[in-house]
Formats: sequence, structure tokens, C-alpha cells
Amino acid sequence: MKRRIHLFLVLLLIIAAVVSFWLMTTDPAAEGEPVVSAPVDESLKSLNKGAASSAPSDLVNNASTVRVPEQLPASLAGTSVPDGWARTDRFGNLVPTPHLRQLFEYFLSALGEESLQALVARIEAALSGLEEPARSQALVTLGNYLEYKLAVSELEQSYGEVSGLGAGEMQRRMAEIQALRRTWLDADTAAAFFADDEAVDRFQIEKLRIASNDSLTDEQKAEALRQAESALPEPLRKAREETRRFADYEQVRRELADDPRALEAWRQEAFGEAAADRLARLEEEQKNWDRRWQVYSQERDRLLSPGLAEPERQQALERLRASHFNETEQVRAEALDSIR
Repeated sequence: MKRRIHLFLVLLLIIAAVVSFWLMTTDPAAEGEPVVSAPVDESLKSLNKGAASSAPSDLVNNASTVRVPEQLPASLAGTSVPDGWARTDRFGNLVPTPHLRQLFEYFLSALGEESLQALVARIEAALSGLEEPARSQALVTLGNYLEYKLAVSELEQSYGEVSGLGAGEMQRRMAEIQALRRTWLDADTAAAFFADDEAVDRFQIEKLRIASNDSLTDEQKAEALRQAESALPEPLRKAREETRRFADYEQVRRELADDPRALEAWRQEAFGEAAADRLARLEEEQKNWDRRWQVYSQERDRLLSPGLAEPERQQALERLRASHFNETEQVRAEALDSIR
């Protein structure tokens, strides 16, 4: 109950700060100006000192007594723990990076398979490889990040339906969430953890503003969208470009399905010779898989007809998979069979 009251008071202060900010500014969507990230009000900077704890949260302290199973949760089995997060400066202080947040989220993604305390204990075990003072600083960061996630979950529940919102309302909500991040996390950590997310948010808001601007022609909207995209960090821009290229390729592949030479020429022009060759090989492998899967599926369906006891049926299925697929493919086939 005490933590709930604390969260409620923090949220009231956040909302007051955001309202103060919005009273001092105009709505970019209403005036047709480019949408920019909402700055954090000065009152929130002082609030940071109180909300962002300098000692580990109870969510971290309570996890220290939890016994962690040796086996990873099923969803994490066969995966690797993210690396690159253990960065420190020359004084041994923790340097917050996007990789540190990835480490937290890697384990937290298994929530539901294990308790929050067990997953936090796993994160603590990973952080134990740090030397002091970085280790203690990482535990504080973890605790504040968990408190932020609880607080933002409560805030988002109050929003209700999100579809069909205009750019102005989306920007207001984004400003509230950004303020919440900088309430629980110091400025450097918030920037390291959320810079890419916030860049995408700004782009999506600008995209909404452009789409709803009836004074722009289709060509002007396309140019405005390209300019908005140019403000994204380079890795995000490249990812969007790659997505578009493959989306274009899927369309061309359907159109040139009966003209393999023309398709190959388009592939080489779009992706380069080496990448085009790899893509062609992958497609041929997929076609080969599809042919064998179709034959296997027909034989499997006949095999599963009534008549065999369960142990005999499983043994027959394993023999059937082995006759059509290599060892790696058999794992894939078994997984596909399990979701039929």
C-alpha cells in the first residue's frame, strides 16, 4: 500500500509537470509545425532526485533470498544472454547503454514462466560479474527500471483505447511517458535506454500529422515523410530501408514468377551480386523444403489415421521425419507438427 501511495503521488507530480508544459506551448499538429520531442519541465528535474532512488528498490532487495532454478525458462532455452552491457568508465562507474536494458528485458521477457523475483535474481547473478562501484550502481538502475515499468503500466492502463488518436493526443501521451522515464531514471540512463524508442515515437507522430494534413498533395506527403525519416538514427533508417526493399522484392517476385531471368536481374540490381546469390539459394532451399514438407504431410496424415497405439504412432512419426529431413529439419518438422 505504501508503494502504491508513493506511485500515486509521483504520477500526480508528473501529470502536473506535463500540464504545465502544455500550457506554455502550442500544439504542433494544430499549427502544422514539425513535431519535436517534448522537453522535460524544470519541476521534473528536481523530482528526479526524489523518485530515482540511490539505493536498490525492494524489488531487487527481496530477490536476493530467492532460489533460482538451474534450468532457464523454456522461452530462453537455447538463447544467449545479451552482451556488451558491462561498460564502465576509468573510475569504475557504470556506463548505461542500450545493451544494459536489453539484458534486463532478456530475463524479464520470461515473466509468467517464472516469478518476477526469480527473474530479478537471475539479472542480479549476471550483474555480479561487475566490480564495485559499477555493480551497486547497476542494481540501483535495475530497481529504478522495474519501478518505472510498474508506474508506466499503471499510466498506460489509464489511457484506454489507443487506435484512431491524432498527432496532438499521441504527443501528449508520449510527453507523459518520457517524463515518467526521467522521473525514475537519471537523464543519461533514460537517454541510453530509450533514445531509439523516442525517435520512433517522434517519427510516428510526424507521420500521423503528415497523413492528416489535407493541404498537402500525395507527392508533398511522400517528401515530408522522407524528411521525417531522415531524422531517425542511422540504424533505424537502414532497418526501414531494408524492410522496404524486401517488401518491394516480394511484390516483384510475384509479378516475375514466370520470368526467372528478369527476377534474377532485379535481385542483383537491388541487393548486389553476392546478396542476390545468397537470396536465390535461400529461396531454392525454401522451395525444396516446401516440396518435401507437402509429401511428408500427406504421409503423416495417413499415418495418423486410427489404428496405431500412441507409442507406436510416435515411433512411426520419428521414422517418417528421418526419411524426409536431416537432423536440424526434423526439429523444425516436429515443432510444426506440434502446432497443427
